[in-house]
Amino acid sequence: MSEPRRRSRAPAAAAEPTATPFESIALLLQGGGALGAYQAGVYEALHEHGIEPTWIAGISIGAINSAIIAGNPPERRVARLRDFWEMASAPTAHWSGWLPSLLHTGMVRGVINQLAAGGVLMNGVPGFFSPRFPPPPLQPNGTPDAISWYDTSALKPTLERLVDFDRINDRTMRFSVGAVNVRTGNFAYFDNATDTIRPEHIMASGALPPAFPPVEVDGEYFWDGGMVSNTPLDWVLSARSDLDTLIFQVDLWSAHGVLPRDMAGVGVRMKEVQYSSRTRAATDEFRERQKLRAAFQKLLSQLPADLAATEEAKLLAAASDPAVYNIVQLIYHSPTYEGESKDYEFSRQTMEDHWRTGYDNARHTLAQPEVLTLPAEPSGVGVYDFTHEAAEHQVPAKSEKDNL
Repeated sequence: MSEPRRRSRAPAAAAEPTATPFESIALLLQGGGALGAYQAGVYEALHEHGIEPTWIAGISIGAINSAIIAGNPPERRVARLRDFWEMASAPTAHWSGWLPSLLHTGMVRGVINQLAAGGVLMNGVPGFFSPRFPPPPLQPNGTPDAISWYDTSALKPTLERLVDFDRINDRTMRFSVGAVNVRTGNFAYFDNATDTIRPEHIMASGALPPAFPPVEVDGEYFWDGGMVSNTPLDWVLSARSDLDTLIFQVDLWSAHGVLPRDMAGVGVRMKEVQYSSRTRAATDEFRERQKLRAAFQKLLSQLPADLAATEEAKLLAAASDPAVYNIVQLIYHSPTYEGESKDYEFSRQTMEDHWRTGYDNARHTLAQPEVLTLPAEPSGVGVYDFTHEAAEHQVPAKSEKDNL
């Protein structure tokens, strides 16, 4: 896997005080297309709880949600998220008005979802993307129209309407989005600690081929960051701040799943494995690294002055980290009726379902006292997952700690 682009970075804006014992709160939003309404629901619950991020980072649809949150004052963020998702969710007949007794059965709901997804393939999503006519095979080679099925130019005015980019670039909140350089294949982060963020940076993070065209940023072309890594977790964990940090990792694809029973199930499981981005492995690796850093810190405090002054001791001191971390995962688990098209099924009913599920999951998670408590683990890292999959609907279940 290509490493993210590393640049000399100006000091980030100082973290604002939070409504928790933690000095910094990071909100990390994964890519997943239409599933991104789940993230909006999570943010609404966090906002109601008085928890506002000091750093927000996203990939693909997570980049769009991140920009809307960072680019608006706290009191307007939920409304702006609602504006985007109501615009993007295709207007369809109100499902509760027809087939009411069958609406929530898996077979009927699955058929309805597939029909809605087919409508998106044919017509696109308002304010987001539209199909190219004529299609790419009939376009001149070497043009953007020849290398993508959809035109995303409508997304730029949407972002300009919903996002105050001056606010993002004022750096009142740290902001990062990831993309992949088409020419080099390297992963890159656009970060307001070093970059002046524009709509093109957000569009680049969500330019998933071959559906969407690459987006030019400062003379280079970029595709969706999810092609390399669908979560900004590594980027945030690698940027040491020495601040006690609470991380909400909002994942739209579950690494856990079942053996497929048919080819449709294979398609679903392939996406889940590809886009879940090995979050568990990254978290476990970070916890082990922090355990070593905590040991360095304790050992250094016991060294006599002459040993503490050695180059080796100084090297250990630079590698140690006095901060503690809680990593709280909120993972969307798809109902059985959602098929391979779930990331481009933008119907209004499904959007509302995703939003409500994120909201409910976040409220359930925040009700667990350990989430907002500084960890006592020897590593200084607490890892929590309080979301579980239930038959056809995601509902809060009993908690699961450190089972990632």
